[in-house]
Amino acid sequence: MDDLRFRVPQFHEALASLPPTPTTFTADDESYWSAVRRLYAVSNQPVNLENGFWGTMAEPVKAMFHHWIDRVNHENTLLIRPHWPQLLQGLRRTVADALGCGEDEIELTRGASEAMQALIGGYNRLQPGDEVMYADLDYPAMRDAMQWLRVRRGAVPVEISIPEPATRQAVLDTYAQALRQHPRTRLVLLSHVCFGTGLVMPVREIGALAKAAGADVIVDAAHSWGQMDFSIADLDVPYAAFNLHKWIGAPLGCACLYVRRDALGAIDPFMGDQTYPADDIRSRVHVGTPNFAAWLTIPSALELHQRIGARQKALRLRKLRDAWVGPAREMAGIDIQTPDDPTMVAGISSFRLRGHESSQACKAIVATLRDVHGVHTVHRDGAAKGSVVRVTPAVTTSLEDIERLLTGLRALQGAPAALAT
Repeated sequence: MDDLRFRVPQFHEALASLPPTPTTFTADDESYWSAVRRLYAVSNQPVNLENGFWGTMAEPVKAMFHHWIDRVNHENTLLIRPHWPQLLQGLRRTVADALGCGEDEIELTRGASEAMQALIGGYNRLQPGDEVMYADLDYPAMRDAMQWLRVRRGAVPVEISIPEPATRQAVLDTYAQALRQHPRTRLVLLSHVCFGTGLVMPVREIGALAKAAGADVIVDAAHSWGQMDFSIADLDVPYAAFNLHKWIGAPLGCACLYVRRDALGAIDPFMGDQTYPADDIRSRVHVGTPNFAAWLTIPSALELHQRIGARQKALRLRKLRDAWVGPAREMAGIDIQTPDDPTMVAGISSFRLRGHESSQACKAIVATLRDVHGVHTVHRDGAAKGSVVRVTPAVTTSLEDIERLLTGLRALQGAPAALAT
């Protein structure tokens, strides 16, 4: 049972049919990305530019998922009882190798939120009166968890606002100033890619600032793995959580938490877990019975991801983002929430229509884009300066899809009349 890559003809034949990944001008090779799109069966009515919720499985990956569903249902506990420990060890090793860390630093979870809540709730180096810091652009459930540390640990929550327009230096200055103003900060929540705006945070540099100030960092990397090209070493943080069902393309219910080997002691065993020794990361989260078929499909999703290439995917997603953001910047009344600095943005970006920053107004914009122009986006709340409309392309997105969005944005310049259409 060591080999998790059982031969399923549809999967292996599809990978074999994919042209070699171009080594130059990857993002601009429309022929290659058309071949990638053919691996997916996705609805385009309306055009889906809200691919940040979760990622569509490619058809060959879905074939592997069906293979595992059939096996798990056919063999039931005859498969799982005797073989699951060995299978899970192989899965953890596969994920750890892909992230660039040790198998003993990884545990699978059902979602990044589950992993983050285990890390935040389990962090034990807080004394009453210590401060915990988070930002307006962090995910709402994670902000809630940081606020809950007041009840759990007697900590004092501190919320900061990320400057707009954001620049690398402005973000670093904001954290440096906040850490100076709050010298009792012992824990900092960071989003690698901010869920609402798509802003990429300089995690390594902020982590260094926090460490110098005596604070640890927990990174919400739910949106970054598979959208960006990096390894865990590039972040240089003790704690992080990752999704595999967003940009890696695994089935729903696949994620993991990361705890650096030398930092495990600062996270309590989950609710007194005694299933594993205290020095085993598996004691830090308890997921119960997972979707075995989904988890067993992870190696196939990673194989396709690696076949296309992390760098190539990142370049393509950035090109799709730039294809609408560039023209939109020239449109009167439309404000883009991410800079063009390649270190501060990936595939996701968001916009506001000036004077229409409320949640209700952004919902109306989303409805207009969908119902009038055939483009599906999503509104996101949380940013201190107002709600936004998030645009999230995928590797299945074409430049024609982006042009349809631009047609809708040009019409929106006539708001509020356009919003009433």
